Amino acid sequence: MKVIVVGSSHGGYEAVRELLMDEPDTEIQWYEKGDFISFLSCGMQLYLEGYVKNVNDVSYASEEEMQAKGVSVFVEQEITAINPDKHTVHVVNHRDGSERDETYDKLILSSGAVPATLPVEGNDLKNIYAMRGRDWAIKLKQKTVDPDVHNVVIVGSGYIGIEAAEAFANAGMHVTVIDVLPRMLDTYLDKEFTDILTEEMEKNNITAAPSQNIQRFEGKDGKVEKVVTDQATYDADLVVVAAGIKPNTQWLDGTLELTTGGLIKIDDYLQTSAPDVYAVGDATLVKFAPTDGTEARIALATNARRQGRFAAKNALGHQKAAPSVSGSSALALFDYNFASTGIKEGTASNYGVDTMSTLVTDSYRPPFVPEKHGNAKVYFKLTYDPDTTRILGAQIMSKEDVTQNMNVISLAIQEKLTLEDLAYADFFFQPDFDRPWSILNVGAQQALRDVKNR
Repeated sequence: MKVIVVGSSHGGYEAVRELLMDEPDTEIQWYEKGDFISFLSCGMQLYLEGYVKNVNDVSYASEEEMQAKGVSVFVEQEITAINPDKHTVHVVNHRDGSERDETYDKLILSSGAVPATLPVEGNDLKNIYAMRGRDWAIKLKQKTVDPDVHNVVIVGSGYIGIEAAEAFANAGMHVTVIDVLPRMLDTYLDKEFTDILTEEMEKNNITAAPSQNIQRFEGKDGKVEKVVTDQATYDADLVVVAAGIKPNTQWLDGTLELTTGGLIKIDDYLQTSAPDVYAVGDATLVKFAPTDGTEARIALATNARRQGRFAAKNALGHQKAAPSVSGSSALALFDYNFASTGIKEGTASNYGVDTMSTLVTDSYRPPFVPEKHGNAKVYFKLTYDPDTTRILGAQIMSKEDVTQNMNVISLAIQEKLTLEDLAYADFFFQPDFDRPWSILNVGAQQALRDVKNR
């Protein structure tokens, strides 16, 4: 069997990996439009801040490694069209300008997404950057040591924008983060958490500018100098636009069935509207576990990787439905580590569900352990159905790393556990690591009392 995989980031990589594990004799052609396979944009901050020295190390695999495993890797070669009836793809070789058609038995698309461009005056000025992909990583790294860059404006306060803000603040620059939403990290955390994180940003030379719309970029000699919003004007030697992504699917319009937003429609088995063509990653929707599998757009590497595995299984004929996901994610911002999963109080209305939430705070270790020895405060917020007490989501934050707790909640969501299940669940206790009652126990126990007293 010949399988063509398009795209080499998370979903494409995992599809190739699964094919090799399940059917190593499969003929695999792996295509990447850029000149480097498997770059991980989620690891870009580690490179920008110097934890990873070589940009080429921010990847899953090398071209040489995959070829040694029998994969035919084609870099700087773009698939520009699909003919589902003939089971062919059209390939443009950007190295020499040649074009050709390739046949396939199965085709797995991990076409991904591209940074959204703000449709405002001045968006073509120099020093307006994105933060996605290896090429942008190299350019941004150069700016972290550019003596002419003093003021950096980040557009967008999601994970990518916050990572960029911290990287440039740590490089000694003044950073302003602008977002149309009313709070920083609004879609990831509720107000109790974002208030603390916004204060932490201000302490580290980052100015938060929420609830503002970009009106235009102003520049001189072709370079950006100012960002003008509907409320203020900000000096800018560099602008990083992290205001969302759009699916890289224009080339598929008319060939595959797309949503009104340009996402590729897939079934439970990652199959597109064309036979033998599968799609994964940021250009697709996933099934959301807290709402029993309704479709949602959750662009996370974990989701793309999981889809890649299942698309490969199904391409090989195993017929396995992709599981629902909770949308779990985590990030660090200066001294704080935080994570969230599932539905939050601030996002419940997006899913049309009734929820109730309980916030508890505790210390990371027993009170007799001094704070200077790693006994920080822990914030935990649990969201649930007040009638059935089914767990629907949670958030956690501390100066200690408590983020792995969200993996427990994610599993609880997927298994439809209730507050009663979590309240006295068996978790270990050792003073070096935690409290006698896990913060998850504490939250669920308090939530049961809140439900009873509502």
